[in-house]
Amino acid sequence: MNTPYFLWDYDWSESKLRRILKKGDEYQKRWLIARILESAKFDDVFKYVSLKEILEIFPRLKLKPPIREAWERAFKAWGY
Repeated sequence: MNTPYFLWDYDWSESKLRRILKKGDEYQKRWLIARILESAKFDDVFKYVSLKEILEIFPRLKLKPPIREAWERAFKAWGY
């Protein structure tokens, strides 16, 4: 199985990750998007989730404070 590097502690396939992002419940999506925002390389984030999706769910994500602040600064710089 080819687990994405930012899910190093799970035995998940790329297809399982994408299935959760597409069809998972709210809790699963929040957890996974938070994990992507915290652990994936910036260039890889948008391979999995759109900016629109991030902005919609962002207020409900549990993120480490420095990560939340960095994303908030990015949104502001991008005009959101």
